[in-house]
Amino acid sequence: MFIHQNYPDLLEKDRKYVWHPFTQMKDYESRDLLFIDKAEGVYLYDVDGNCYYDTNSSWWVNIHGHCHPRINQAISRQVKEIDHVMFSGITHRTGILLAEKLVQISPEGLNKVFYSDNGSTAVEVAIKMSFQYWLQNGKQKKQKFVYLENSYHGDTIGAMSLGGIESYHALFHPLRFASFSVPSPQFFMEEDASSEIVKQRINHCLHEVEQHFISCADEIAALIVEPLIQMAGGVHIYPVDYLIGLRNLCTKYHIHFIADEVAVGFGRTGQMFACDHARITPDFMCVSKGITAGVLPLAATLCTDEIYDAFYDDFARRKTFTHGHSFTGNPIATAVALESLQIFEDEQVLYHVQKNAVHLQEQVKSFEDFSHVSNVRQLGFVAAFDVMKDKEKKLAFPSNERIGFQIYETGLQEGLLLRPLGDTIYYVLPLCTTKKQIEDIVHRTKRVLRKLGL
Repeated sequence: MFIHQNYPDLLEKDRKYVWHPFTQMKDYESRDLLFIDKAEGVYLYDVDGNCYYDTNSSWWVNIHGHCHPRINQAISRQVKEIDHVMFSGITHRTGILLAEKLVQISPEGLNKVFYSDNGSTAVEVAIKMSFQYWLQNGKQKKQKFVYLENSYHGDTIGAMSLGGIESYHALFHPLRFASFSVPSPQFFMEEDASSEIVKQRINHCLHEVEQHFISCADEIAALIVEPLIQMAGGVHIYPVDYLIGLRNLCTKYHIHFIADEVAVGFGRTGQMFACDHARITPDFMCVSKGITAGVLPLAATLCTDEIYDAFYDDFARRKTFTHGHSFTGNPIATAVALESLQIFEDEQVLYHVQKNAVHLQEQVKSFEDFSHVSNVRQLGFVAAFDVMKDKEKKLAFPSNERIGFQIYETGLQEGLLLRPLGDTIYYVLPLCTTKKQIEDIVHRTKRVLRKLGL
């Protein structure tokens, strides 16, 4: 193949022309980027033929494994019919059918679907809809937004304004609009915490949220939440009761509840959506990443009839939601998303995840035996642990040692793609991962830890 004969030249062109996301390019001044040439199932293959487990689902997007034949066939069928058409004032079959399906599988009451391109834009849509809703309902003061500490909702300006990770967003503070944070309970920080202690913490955090709402509910448009797992903030898992409590407080104080399911939706947690664990319905639900099985860019913001009805009026009353994207509702992407959801049904994907998540939980517990591993946690097909200099004293390694990056590079030697979040190592496994593959991934990860003396 051409690429095999010329990939050293292509890597030099990469250094010359390409700027990669979330990457300090100087790290690759004298080392090569991983050059992936092929993908199949849960595996990635580089140009030298080396095989790697895709343990983070290629940035949390892959669902059914790479190059699933039914997904490929759906692309082939659709591209022969219609590749793209604008979605403003025009519609098409797969856009309609996908919206219907999303409404059917989402929490009850989310009856309208607005398409966009990616997770950040899905969040931006929810922000703007909430803002305009209150404006059109005579609540002009309700212009502020609230988010959980340690949260991440994207990298566009609006989404950044609702982000609680300073290492990502502090530099851009002058560009962000004013918003407020409320407590994010990190219960895994004490592995021996009793259920009573957890309950007390939930109540304490909810009390703080309520006090904030009491003081300025008439100014708050919405609260945005990553249900059950704060992913980019370090894969922090929190209890269902806190999510239920937040939903109830938003209802009580007439504040919109936005569920950002971009990373945790479509089976990652063992339910189709993380909100399903709590049996709650948000006012808005943002989805992307796994919506097309990780193959094509697509996002959607689902909302209730109450939200939609506030925009439904005569044109002269100027209530139109004037927002859109060039590739909104792309026919190929929506066709792929439809096929992915059909695979969920035909292959009993959620049952597979729920069954094998128990095995994943059992396997990752063994990481607790390592002297520098702390806070092992898991939900569905998501698992994580922190690497610490002294886990008894909860002391982190100095940042200049870049332990996470060392684990990433050593992981490649063991056939693992382990992209860390700082010194947090995590799995977000493709939902097709088998028990045997889970065991192999954990076994190889242990070899990585031992090589580094952890």
